[in-house]
Amino acid sequence: MFFGMPAKRINFLIDKGVSEALEELVPTGKRSHVLNEALRKELELIRRKKAVSLLVNGTSQGKRLSTREIVSALQRDRSKHR
Repeated sequence: MFFGMPAKRINFLIDKGVSEALEELVPTGKRSHVLNEALRKELELIRRKKAVSLLVNGTSQGKRLSTREIVSALQRDRSKHR
């Protein structure tokens, strides 16, 4: 269990320099937490970029949003991640 949540062991490769920095800077018992948080942040960034891309490149199908509606939605989203 990882902080009370189900966890899954995965196997992947990281650059040697990243590995060395991780070993140098993060204590052994904290590495999974640091990597998990870094991945969580990166995945959230990918989700946001995808959402923006859909807004910018969206087709004429569906509801059109005003600039005010888009800005408001982005502000609400950003306030959740502070």
